[in-house]
Amino acid sequence: MNAEPIPLQIRRIIFEKFNDVDAKFTNDEIFQMMQESGKIDPAWKIDDAEPFFEEICRSGMARNIAQNFTTIWLKLFSPVREIHCSSCNLDVHLGESEEQKCPNPDCLAVL
Repeated sequence: MNAEPIPLQIRRIIFEKFNDVDAKFTNDEIFQMMQESGKIDPAWKIDDAEPFFEEICRSGMARNIAQNFTTIWLKLFSPVREIHCSSCNLDVHLGESEEQKCPNPDCLAVL
């Protein structure tokens, strides 16, 4: 398993695979990519990741456009860009419309 925090994994996948304000994507798609990468606990279920997807919506990165049981369809508010955080020394991904602070839960520095 990778030590990259879950919120940063989700944001990186969104940046790399779904960085289009017209695209729709689901939490299931992202979760599957995380599982396939081996970067999360194999015992995790989609419900375990729900708080992280809720935070993506609260932060202003994406909005929930539909939901069906555990599947959440999302759409970006604005393009996502990669920024290097000099406080935690990681590349992080933020939507242009989000507050510009590091999304690393161990850092949260203003960028």
